[in-house]
Amino acid sequence: MINAKFCMHISSKQVNTKFILKIFTIIISENGFTSKIESCLYQVKYLVMYYLDSSTIKRQQHPPKKEKTRSITYRLPVKLVEEIENEAVNHNISHNVMARQILERYIEWDRFASKIGMIPVPKKILDTLGIEMSAAEINTIINVIKPVIKDTVLFIKGKYDLKRCVETLEDYMRASGMKSDHRIEGEIHHFIIQHELGGNWSIFTEQLLQEIFKEFLPDSKMKCQTTESTVIATIALGGDFDEHDY
Repeated sequence: MINAKFCMHISSKQVNTKFILKIFTIIISENGFTSKIESCLYQVKYLVMYYLDSSTIKRQQHPPKKEKTRSITYRLPVKLVEEIENEAVNHNISHNVMARQILERYIEWDRFASKIGMIPVPKKILDTLGIEMSAAEINTIINVIKPVIKDTVLFIKGKYDLKRCVETLEDYMRASGMKSDHRIEGEIHHFIIQHELGGNWSIFTEQLLQEIFKEFLPDSKMKCQTTESTVIATIALGGDFDEHDY
């Protein structure tokens, strides 16, 4: 993997041929000369896209909705309050922000989880299942999960369209602790998902996203780049596409 300290010192002004070659050399030295060149080139492109704050690629903002607030008082067990306070300190946020995040997660996802039949599955189990997963099994899972996704979006969001579908998937990944990001480059949108479950789950994620975008945008073509732990889906959705604006 690329040295994290090295990545932190990158600025958009440094993206030039010599800089790319320097990263490429570092990747080769860290992975060994037997590494696939395609993998090295991918990591370079992913590094530039993921870590740089350039003038052409921007992160899709997820601003909190401006809503009226009011103060209320709850009487809670001391142990519960202490646990919330400890978590707030660990995350370097205020107790109020921590309590709000807990309540928002419940309202946005947790309260629906049991109603739509969602159960938590340990990451190790998914990782193990993915090792021997065949192409046919991936297709079968996708065929089973597509109507589930539609039912889930309808149940939670009240309507089924691309924006609500993308937002629901983002809600799920955030609730499950999976890292995701949405970058915009003019008319092009990059959806970055870090699942860390192995190559077969990258194939699954790529094919699932292909099916979702094809359903709503049959004439659009999605490009995808994958590693053992990461998927980057790229598709033209227009500069004004915002999954939270509907």
